[in-house]
Amino acid sequence: MEYRIERDSMGEMQVPVNRYWGAQTQRSYQNFKIGGELMPREITRAFGILKKAAAIANHAILPERMDTRRLNAICAACDEVISGALNDHFPLVVWQTGSGTQSNMNANEVIANRGNEIAGERLLHPNDHVNMSQSSNDTFPTAMHIAAVLGIEDALLPAMDRLIETFNRLESENADVVKSGRTHLQDATPIRFSQEISGWREMIEQPREMLCVALPRLRRLALGGTAVGTGLNAPAGFDEQVARAVSQLTGKAFVTAENKFHALTSKDALVFAHGALKALAANLMKIANDVRWLASGPRCGLGEIHIPENEPGSSIMPGKVNPTQCEAMTMVAVQVMGNDAAVGIAASQGNFELNVFMPVLIYNFLQSVRLLADGVRSFNDNCVSGITANRERMHHNLHNSLMLVTALNPYIGYDNAAKTAKLAYSENISLKEACVRLGFLTLERFDEVFHPEQMA
Repeated sequence: MEYRIERDSMGEMQVPVNRYWGAQTQRSYQNFKIGGELMPREITRAFGILKKAAAIANHAILPERMDTRRLNAICAACDEVISGALNDHFPLVVWQTGSGTQSNMNANEVIANRGNEIAGERLLHPNDHVNMSQSSNDTFPTAMHIAAVLGIEDALLPAMDRLIETFNRLESENADVVKSGRTHLQDATPIRFSQEISGWREMIEQPREMLCVALPRLRRLALGGTAVGTGLNAPAGFDEQVARAVSQLTGKAFVTAENKFHALTSKDALVFAHGALKALAANLMKIANDVRWLASGPRCGLGEIHIPENEPGSSIMPGKVNPTQCEAMTMVAVQVMGNDAAVGIAASQGNFELNVFMPVLIYNFLQSVRLLADGVRSFNDNCVSGITANRERMHHNLHNSLMLVTALNPYIGYDNAAKTAKLAYSENISLKEACVRLGFLTLERFDEVFHPEQMA
């Protein structure tokens, strides 16, 4: 491999000639060979957005320092970062400095070197121009918030909306189906299948509302606080200008954080938002488990619903088909709930004016968003959208449920109803036979008051 010499304040470094990064990136690349988890590409893209926005703001406020030529070169390079065309030039892992300084410098160096190449002259310095009016301490938390908002709004919420639409359709299709309800894994009173589905739908709608409540706090940007929150070396009005520029570039309503000291050191907005992600994960675990239990069988399980048969389920048992989408969804839920612990602990760390667990925090946060968005989409498209009711099995189970005896409580009382159910169970006879044998109701009166479908 061929190398070129790059320099920083600590001296010279050899950098591969086919890479745009510089000396500081190379030092991190060599010093932190830990794991294989790269800084999330969502963060790389967010850096492209915020560096472009910062250049636009600097040009508006300090055109003598950020002239049009430098602005155009930075913007052109940032566009390539945003598009993902330069992803190979961002090699750093999550396990680095807790402030994300090295990833900020990675962005500065790549944008400067690529911008100079585009301009055909050496216009840009990584620190003096690309990092102008900024510090790693305010850019990295800004990138975190931008990436979080884009991930939730552009990927996760649309996937949730599709699943909600599917549940709405299934509710309409199954409004006339009455089945046995279940509590504690035991038979319970009847329920319409559409009512059961409505519970699933609400379990997606409620976390969606929670995420929407969390989003305004994530739209507050730390940029403009620079090193410790005082805004040293940032011109007056830079924070508001850069927030407007980020909003224009993303189409999202970002604002500057009023208290930069809080914005640099506290990650409570991300903790709060991840709580909604965990709530969604918990609900998806419940829904996926319900679906696979109801689909269990085909002959020795509940078998009350059919789900799509997507692939063979066994290497030894021919014809076996498993609820694989449900299993994938529940594994995603487990990962997200585990991530929540990492997010919360990371947010509690750092000292004085800075949180220094930001890379691990955002790595886990964005993984949760990504897994939930992909998982919900897959679960919807490959499982839920193909659910059909086994009406015959539901009817059979309903009319053999001993808990239908609850309908007799107003006519024979709780204790007599319990005796009826116990006799029916012990002698494997119907509730009707048991009730009549015990002398609680006549055949005619039983038929008159006993209507399972009306209990839902």
